[in-house]
Amino acid sequence: MTPDVLWSSILTAALAGVGWYVRTYVEQQRAELQRLQILLNRTREEMAKEYVTKAEVHADINRVLDRLERLDEKLDRLMEAKR
Repeated sequence: MTPDVLWSSILTAALAGVGWYVRTYVEQQRAELQRLQILLNRTREEMAKEYVTKAEVHADINRVLDRLERLDEKLDRLMEAKR
């Protein structure tokens, strides 16, 4: 075996090893990125379940305020009737 063939064989084996390592690393990174995307999507779904929109908050507050206004009117009528 000539030195040129031996050197080419060593370089080919080394490059094949580096290529395999890079491919494995890239696949691991791709899998991790996919996992993070799935977790992010789940988090977005959970956030939508827990929190309310501004319109819902305003509607609820308006309902409470309307109820308080009615109670205030009833108390005023009751106090007028007792005078």
